[in-house]
Amino acid sequence: MDKRFTAAQERALRNLKIADVNEMQWQAIMHCRGKSGMVLLSPTGTGKTLAYLLPLVERVDPAVEGVQAAIIVPSRELAKQVSEVWRAMKNECRMVALYGGRSLEQEVASLGGSEPSVIVGTPGRLIDHLKRGNVAAERCSLLVIDEFDKCLEMGFREEMEQLLSLLPEAKTRYLLSATDADEIPLFASVGSGDKLDFRVTAAQPAAHTDYYMVETTPEERLPQLFRLLCSFDGEPAIVFCNFRESVEEVRSFLAKNSLRCAAYHGAMEQKERELALYRFTASCVNILVSTDLAARGLDIKDVKHVVHYQRAMSAEIFTHRNGRTARWEADGAVYIFHFGGKELPDFVPETITACELPRKCILPQPAQWAALYVGKGKRDKISRGDLAGFFIKKGGLRADEVGPIMVFDNYSYVAVKLKRMREVLKSVAGEKIKGIKTIIEPVRG
Repeated sequence: MDKRFTAAQERALRNLKIADVNEMQWQAIMHCRGKSGMVLLSPTGTGKTLAYLLPLVERVDPAVEGVQAAIIVPSRELAKQVSEVWRAMKNECRMVALYGGRSLEQEVASLGGSEPSVIVGTPGRLIDHLKRGNVAAERCSLLVIDEFDKCLEMGFREEMEQLLSLLPEAKTRYLLSATDADEIPLFASVGSGDKLDFRVTAAQPAAHTDYYMVETTPEERLPQLFRLLCSFDGEPAIVFCNFRESVEEVRSFLAKNSLRCAAYHGAMEQKERELALYRFTASCVNILVSTDLAARGLDIKDVKHVVHYQRAMSAEIFTHRNGRTARWEADGAVYIFHFGGKELPDFVPETITACELPRKCILPQPAQWAALYVGKGKRDKISRGDLAGFFIKKGGLRADEVGPIMVFDNYSYVAVKLKRMREVLKSVAGEKIKGIKTIIEPVRG
């Protein structure tokens, strides 16, 4: 198929180091060129974010002042992720992420006194800014609702109705999800003829996923989880629980048995959640124990294993959990803990293999990376490049010994090779970053 991209789209793909889009993404681009609405259904891990960002690249005009498009997402993590992808595209039009967990004043400052072309954020925070007039909506003609099935959840519908009333000119609407909800397209005024359903035809994670059942008892579930995780030999895994208390119980048990892991759930402070995700994505820990908060909206690469320590409450949650592995046609494995004698729910695949756990447990090699805390961030005009250069020049590291770097407003995280950490800390002690003295210390946990 002859795919014709605009110059801006070609530049965006080149900056993302993506040679071509998949069939789902191309069909979304083509559909958006001739239609005023789109409902896109596609499995998790197939690239839905690009399926709406690339049409936005084509539609937003850098010569036009003010907000032209708004993207609604269900979580602050997804808002940040979308804005990072947009930033990596190096588009002429500016996007600003607006979400809870920080003051409105901080976000007003991030607007920089000029209107962005695109805003992305959580419903409540977008409402706050629109009501206060911090961003003008007069020219906002396009609305994206990512993970639109979340609109049915309690408390979300009212916010959506309020947002739609605050964006009266947003007549073009794109809705995206991995699961369908017939009520939502009608609610958001998108016609049934605008639905693109790739849940069957796309290269679904299920096609690249092996399913295993771990027969267990309440007493044996934790020890068997330990044995299972040891058998992964350090490959990245997400363990899903239904409750935050269960997350903490599992994390504590694994830590006591010398398995390094990070916990992730809604009761944690934003900074704690950011750190947990960072440590996992930077390979400072290989196990993330989470509620369903991590089941959607996060693009975590190279997750080899998904473990249902507690059974998913619905088919939709089951689908989203499993979508954390086998992303972009990679292979993955899903493990379902099951109490013997109980019936499996209908959404569990019929072709499921009994998992044989190893009799002898051998602790996997520890993660090869360590996270360092740096007490300066964006407010100090510190960038990822500044930090990478600092640790290479002052810390004596090679480029391949510096891992992922995350820069927040007031602090940053830098991953370095674990075997070099102590040496690096000695080398950078007392050194300044861009003439600024700061704290540099290992992240505990």
